[in-house]
Amino acid sequence: MVDFLPLLSTFCILVSAILVAFGWYFIKNGRKEAHKKAMATAASFAVLFFIIYISRTLLIGNTSFGGPDHIKPYYTSFLIFHIFLALTGVALGILTIFFARKGRLKKHRKIGPWTAVIWFISATTGVSVYLMLYVIWEPGPVTSMIDAILK
Repeated sequence: MVDFLPLLSTFCILVSAILVAFGWYFIKNGRKEAHKKAMATAASFAVLFFIIYISRTLLIGNTSFGGPDHIKPYYTSFLIFHIFLALTGVALGILTIFFARKGRLKKHRKIGPWTAVIWFISATTGVSVYLMLYVIWEPGPVTSMIDAILK
């Protein structure tokens, strides 16, 4: 079950990004209710990702990079870029949802596209991190988050 959790969390964030794309399509075509449903479901999948990721991090640890040593600095730079995007996407996502829920639609419309683009890139880099950690190379040892990122 433990080995399944990274795949499940990656699947959740990928579904979230796909639903954001559908939500964007819906609002561009005047389908306000479909937009709301798609975005609410996208947010739910993002929260599910977060619960799985944090639970695994706290209870089990993080998988360190198991690929070749000469690639590790590039992987680490890519991972840090992904983490920065993910945190930015979360902050913007919360703000975007907040503005929508409070009826501040002018602000919602202004940051919504930026939020979506950052979410797409973050999801893409997240899937790439998963592939590098579990598919392309054998996973490294499970360790603390800081050690998994920096060692």
